[in-house]
Amino acid sequence: MGNFNSSRTTETMLDVFILIIRLFVGFSMISHGYPKLMMLIANDKIEFMNFLGLGSALTLVLVVFAEFVCSVFIILGFLTRLAAIPLMITMLVAFFVVHGADAYSDKELSLLYFFFYFSILVLGSGKYALDALFAKKEPVY
Repeated sequence: MGNFNSSRTTETMLDVFILIIRLFVGFSMISHGYPKLMMLIANDKIEFMNFLGLGSALTLVLVVFAEFVCSVFIILGFLTRLAAIPLMITMLVAFFVVHGADAYSDKELSLLYFFFYFSILVLGSGKYALDALFAKKEPVY
């Protein structure tokens, strides 16, 4: 770490940081997606918001895909940037639609998640991810 006040970082430090962010945000969002997954696979009538007239069942399927499936992808670092996009959309819908009339303090968590996912979209999955295993190796000249 050398100089604590330095603005430089090493690739390894950045890769570890990205891994920590992926694991934290992935497992945190799964805690929101798992109950919705259980609601989806239960044989009960689905009572969920009807976003853009898609119907409650389809809206719930899309939210489960984002909050559960895409979170698993982010944890594993598999198709990470692609997986961040449905999560970003879901968090914007949560912020502006689901909690639109709420006080900022009640909807701020969805905005924080959005910026975590935006950071993942920009930074990618890092070295400690399945994406890195499947990446095409560039020849060294």
